[in-house]
Amino acid sequence: MKIILLFILSLSPIFGLQTSEKLFECTEIFKERKSELLVELERIDEQKQALGALKTATEELLKNKETKLNEKEEIVNKKLEEISKKEESVKKTLAANEEILKKIKEIKMDKIAQTFAKMKPVAAAKILAGMDSNESTAILSSLKPKTVGQILTKMDEKKASELTRHLSK
Repeated sequence: MKIILLFILSLSPIFGLQTSEKLFECTEIFKERKSELLVELERIDEQKQALGALKTATEELLKNKETKLNEKEEIVNKKLEEISKKEESVKKTLAANEEILKKIKEIKMDKIAQTFAKMKPVAAAKILAGMDSNESTAILSSLKPKTVGQILTKMDEKKASELTRHLSK
């Protein structure tokens, strides 16, 4: 047993040597890996900084674009407002022109009616018979009933009945 113990003790420095060599190798591997990890960490940090700079630049660009968009939107809104005002002005002018045109037509019709009222019924009947039914009806409707009756009696029966039908509408 002494021999075995002696043998083990004599071998233990050999095994201890192998263990310390393995520990030394592991330490070297860990040091190498540590330096690789530090390089990788630096690279990640650089990428993080670059990403942060890109994010800041993108946000700044977005703010600029929003500002320009808001400015253009204000311009468009002002132009829309101007267009609306001009449209209202045009509508008012158009309504005024239509009113003037209506008054002119009334004055014109009154003058025509006065002219036909002063004519002899036979002459007025001949002229109205040759005109379009709508125009004839408009003229007759502006005359006094007595004058209309005198003109219709001097007119062809078919034309007189057609104009009477138009007058009754």
